Amino acid sequence: MELNHPVLSQRRQCEILGICRSSLYYEQKKPTEWNLQLMRAIDEEFLKHPFYGRRRMTITMQKQGFNVGQKKIRSAMQFMGLEAIYPKPNLSLANREHKKFPYLLRNLIVTHPNQAWAADITYIPLIMGFGYLFAIIDWFSRYVIDWELSNLLESEFCIETLDRSLTKTNPDIFNTDQGVQFTCNQFVQKLENKGIKISMDGKGRALDNVFVERLWRSVKYEDVYIKCYETLKDVKAGLKSYFEFYNEKRPHQGIGYRTPAEVYFGK
Repeated sequence: MELNHPVLSQRRQCEILGICRSSLYYEQKKPTEWNLQLMRAIDEEFLKHPFYGRRRMTITMQKQGFNVGQKKIRSAMQFMGLEAIYPKPNLSLANREHKKFPYLLRNLIVTHPNQAWAADITYIPLIMGFGYLFAIIDWFSRYVIDWELSNLLESEFCIETLDRSLTKTNPDIFNTDQGVQFTCNQFVQKLENKGIKISMDGKGRALDNVFVERLWRSVKYEDVYIKCYETLKDVKAGLKSYFEFYNEKRPHQGIGYRTPAEVYFGK
């Protein structure tokens, strides 16, 4: 990797090497094996019970043999980007720099591809570390439009994935949660400049982005957990194959046992 290459930009070099550009500026502190085991256990439990907050999660982890308190569990869940799904009072102040957008998919009948896309980020446990997976999915067909991995829970890898997706086509509506990655000005402006309606989940609503949550369950139980990837490079290669399988060959119950590609492209 050459930071001052005479021909290739840093972005292009990262594309060729298959790495996220944000990794150039970050030296990740190696987590302990115990912390990796704890976060893997939390991740598995959260997929089963996404309504578990720090109290229930602490009790569950203690029953699995982890000597932890609520403070440790809270820190781990924040680090992983996990927030319990349940109605609760809003005790935090909104960032005034960020616009607020309504949830546009409630009671909407989605009848065709590219009417609505949804996106989210999930934590990916690895033997020698961890990563974060961002994916954009078509709401009607469940087709994965694009995806990316990063070792940082930040906006840049989401924005780069959005850029690639919008070179293919544009949806009418783009739905996310209210995470800082999606409310940052750069992310929002890219959608607004294309005339795309922005939709955001209500806080604590379990079903607002349900198809992405189901995608995470499939990705982890059908690939990540059983293959136990060691590094981010390994999981990137593995997920490339998995998403090709998911889009092109895996029959999906929610769309009449057709594949997402068949529905998305009208095959």
